[in-house]
Amino acid sequence: MAAPDLTPSNDEYHGLAAFEPGITLKPHTYKAKKFEDYDVEIKITHCGVCGSDIHTITGGWGSINYPQVVGHEIVGHVTRIGSAVDPKKYAIGTRVGVGAQCRTCMTCKDCKAGKEHCCRKGIDTYTGKYEDGYISQGGYADYFRCHYNWVVPIPDGLPSEIAAPMLCAGITTYQPLKKYGVGPGKRVGVIGLGGLGHLGIMWAVKLGADVTAISSSSRKKSDALNLFGAHHYLDTSNPAELAAHDAAFDVVLCTAFGNDTDWDLLLKMVDSDGVFVLVGLPEKPISIKPFSLCVPQVAVVGSHIGSPAMIAEMLQFAVDHGVKTVVEVKPMEKAAEALHQLHTTGAKYRLVLQR
Repeated sequence: MAAPDLTPSNDEYHGLAAFEPGITLKPHTYKAKKFEDYDVEIKITHCGVCGSDIHTITGGWGSINYPQVVGHEIVGHVTRIGSAVDPKKYAIGTRVGVGAQCRTCMTCKDCKAGKEHCCRKGIDTYTGKYEDGYISQGGYADYFRCHYNWVVPIPDGLPSEIAAPMLCAGITTYQPLKKYGVGPGKRVGVIGLGGLGHLGIMWAVKLGADVTAISSSSRKKSDALNLFGAHHYLDTSNPAELAAHDAAFDVVLCTAFGNDTDWDLLLKMVDSDGVFVLVGLPEKPISIKPFSLCVPQVAVVGSHIGSPAMIAEMLQFAVDHGVKTVVEVKPMEKAAEALHQLHTTGAKYRLVLQR
């Protein structure tokens, strides 16, 4: 393997950006954010393709400023560090990753409690606004720089293309499973068998839970059981199967949805005092009848990535337990093609761009 290029940038970055709502990307040269004492600059080698990228550049989650470079599953090598950065942890050449968040205030109660991902003043890896007005640009590019706290070293046992999707899809599913006590004796259902869902299944299995993969067809049953290790499979298009799973789970992790999803029907699968965790984010509001929550004492909760410490824990857990993202790798210059594939036919199971 060739040695990585560790040449620092000249503060001018080159990426692929959306210039208007849609899934069209064009080459874009732009100024990097101001380099500050706590910053780490990364020469990017890989960037995962996330559904968030599509929701963002199409305007599905709201209006944004164009041009916009997306991508928040970044892996690469350190090329430059600021004076306030640990030179041992972030030595030049260290392989590191950055997920969906790149800075927080570091002073609020959430930041001080190790829940930086809940910071109300956090800046996202793309579309985030800095104090000077700079809009953060993501990983479909040659370089990225941000606060060291959100730069996580990648363990040696984890290939870059496998690690990249874990920085968003991975932590989005790992963190709530840990938070809600998934382990031996817990019954877990994972809705959706895409980029998030396949990792959610593998995390839950390796944490020791009894895991059911839940999908709207039987198309991915073999992969769910044989590739990801789920113990059971539920095809929600089969009314008899669905009826047999009333109050069947302590935790349901919802990673996917449809335009006509019957949320009350899904909530019936959660046992009393159980938790329904929403990590897939619909573009439109969802509707739930109060009786679906109150009578069985079911909680519907949201979850958003995880702290840098939790990301580091997750990456090491993946190494220790042999969890590997199932990926398709494409050249970075085919980022638009990858987005179109994800939007139309989908990925099996996560797309990763490589420079």
